[in-house]
Amino acid sequence: MNTLLIVLTLVEVLLLVVVLAGYLIAIGATLRKISQTLGLVTFGVRAIETQTAQIGPAVTTVNGALAQVAGALQEVVGESAGEPEASTVGAAAAESSGPAGPEGETPSPTQP
Repeated sequence: MNTLLIVLTLVEVLLLVVVLAGYLIAIGATLRKISQTLGLVTFGVRAIETQTAQIGPAVTTVNGALAQVAGALQEVVGESAGEPEASTVGAAAAESSGPAGPEGETPSPTQP
C-alpha cells in the first residue's frame, strides 16, 4: 500500500511539473509575440517622429506670420472705426440700460 501511495504522489508531482512547464512555455510565447509587436510599434513611432520633425520650425514661422497679420488687422480696424473697445463698451451699456417698458421693465425682443 505504501508503494502505491509513493507512486501516485510521484505521478502527481510529475503531472504538476508538466502542467507548470506547459503554462510557462505558453507565457513565454505570448511574451515573445508582445515583444515583436512592441518592436513594430517603436519602429512606427520613430518613423512618425522623423516625418513630422519639420513641423516644429514651420509652426514657428506660421505663428510669426499670423502675428504680423493680426497686428495689421488691428491697425486696419483701429483706423476705420476709431477705438473699437469704446464702441463695444458703449453698446453694451446702452443695451443694459435701454428704454424702460410700460411697467419700468426692459422690453423683450419679441415685444413690438
